[in-house]
Amino acid sequence: MVGKVLGIRELEQFSSRRSSIYVDPECEKFFELPLFIAASSNDITTKCQCWQFSPGKEPALRSFTEIQQLLQQNKKRDVKNILRENSWPINSPIRSQLWPALCAQHLTKQNMLDGFYWEMVHQVFGTTELSEKPIMLPAFVDATHCLPYHLTSTGRAVADRIVNVLGYDCPDITYSPVLYPITSLLLHFMSEEEAYLCLAGLVGSKEKTFINQTKLQHEVTWKTVMQIAKKHTKSAIAYFQRICPGQKLERVFMDWCWWILAGLPFQHLVRIMDCYFHEGIKVLYRVALVILNLFHKECQSNNEWSPDNIKNDIGNALIKFCKKIPVSPAKLLHAAFSIRGLSTQYISRIFIKTEMLLKSRSALNSGSKQLIKSRSSDNLPTSQSQVNIQMMSHTLTIREKLHSESCRNLLFTLWSWLPVRITMYQPVLLYTTEEHGCSLTTFYVRVEQHEPTLLMIKTCNNEVFGAYCSSRWLERNVKDDKGQRQAYFGTGETFLFSLYPERAKYPWVGIEGDRDLGHSSELFMAADSKMITIGGGEGQAIWMDENIRFGKTDACKTFNNPPLCPSGDFEIRVLEVYGFVGV
Repeated sequence: MVGKVLGIRELEQFSSRRSSIYVDPECEKFFELPLFIAASSNDITTKCQCWQFSPGKEPALRSFTEIQQLLQQNKKRDVKNILRENSWPINSPIRSQLWPALCAQHLTKQNMLDGFYWEMVHQVFGTTELSEKPIMLPAFVDATHCLPYHLTSTGRAVADRIVNVLGYDCPDITYSPVLYPITSLLLHFMSEEEAYLCLAGLVGSKEKTFINQTKLQHEVTWKTVMQIAKKHTKSAIAYFQRICPGQKLERVFMDWCWWILAGLPFQHLVRIMDCYFHEGIKVLYRVALVILNLFHKECQSNNEWSPDNIKNDIGNALIKFCKKIPVSPAKLLHAAFSIRGLSTQYISRIFIKTEMLLKSRSALNSGSKQLIKSRSSDNLPTSQSQVNIQMMSHTLTIREKLHSESCRNLLFTLWSWLPVRITMYQPVLLYTTEEHGCSLTTFYVRVEQHEPTLLMIKTCNNEVFGAYCSSRWLERNVKDDKGQRQAYFGTGETFLFSLYPERAKYPWVGIEGDRDLGHSSELFMAADSKMITIGGGEGQAIWMDENIRFGKTDACKTFNNPPLCPSGDFEIRVLEVYGFVGV
């Protein structure tokens, strides 16, 4: 790897050593100098793509060594600021080290030792030799958007091989149209094996989202961008709706990622990737908003983008506009990162709300016999499900106070509060203190792998309340970059409820409104060997001790709930945890 920016003389010497079979003649005539390619990747070099150096003094730019030290010290904010502010030239060799290092911090599979990739290649293709025949691409690839970014035929064959191996190693990827273009970008600056490891890090990241991997995630993402745009680019959205009253806004935003990946010039795209590989998909959200505002501004002053010229296909007009974008990469990123009120928490809240809505619609529209068998026309449990719960449950029975009809009504009330898609599945009792004993260890053994779960508590005063928990309790063991367990986990689908003596549901406060509510509004679930907590922020909605005998309940900011029992402190008579078969 080369550790410094090459000068013109060095670039000329470097280019003279490259075999002409790697240079696209059609591209070569437009440029005097080739894009720098990592020395280790000369066997899969890319087609010529470059920009000339501007004469004069170059600004002082941070080196990879400085960034590497910050990464090792886990100073992510400092790294973020450097990546945003340092406009390395398009032909800077820093990316041959920088991009792999940025992607490596997201890698969750620590068993990828040297040679892992080539072993996988041999498993998939029976040889490590690159085939001269075209390779069939995985089904998750969008054939209409296999953007090569000037890769040679050899480079494209390598990209094909990488995505095939990734598909073999990650069978959960079912739809990921941006994966191929990102592969092509990576190959401009690193070897085949390094590119694969980068993709493995991006795909496997638990902390941040980089690449959507299912059709649901893809749809949720573009609808999230649309919702954010309605708030942060109101004038542009209003303009589009005014000139195209018959065109649905959804059709414009379905292709939002291609404004960036297929539209922007290569030098803009590379600078965006510098930040994207560290911060995640939110970088692309910000860039998309800037593109909308710039396009709207140009529409007001440039006849090329007049209403008559764009009203029939705004989406395609946006991509064409991006190809001629009137700002530099530095100005584009500066505008993107200057947008206020676009926090990670805010984006996450919009994403979760959109995902919940789509999942519910999907469940309602599903034709699966397995799902239909488990639901009634009122989205209540089938008669057999009702019998199963009432036979197993002591929390719902409350024989001392209620008749069977009242118990049935409680069950129906609780069922109406569940996410619609969950009502399609048969409930199953995973854990009860009456049968499995009062121990958190036993609780975790029987419950931690299930998602979602329904916790129901009956106190010695016959109060009945609980929580719908959206994530696995196993997530209590997930560690952050410092090797420490995360305090809270879960999603905004989690909610609290009270069934007796009062009936009430307390959803996540982020469901309503788009304002940033702060960290205390997202304290969904927490657990360790000594306790279980649900809800936080100036109090804990539900807290239970390690013996599952005593607990307390407070008002909390996450759910804006009152204490779930009048006394606040309670003694547990029965704790039951339900899962759902087939989820």
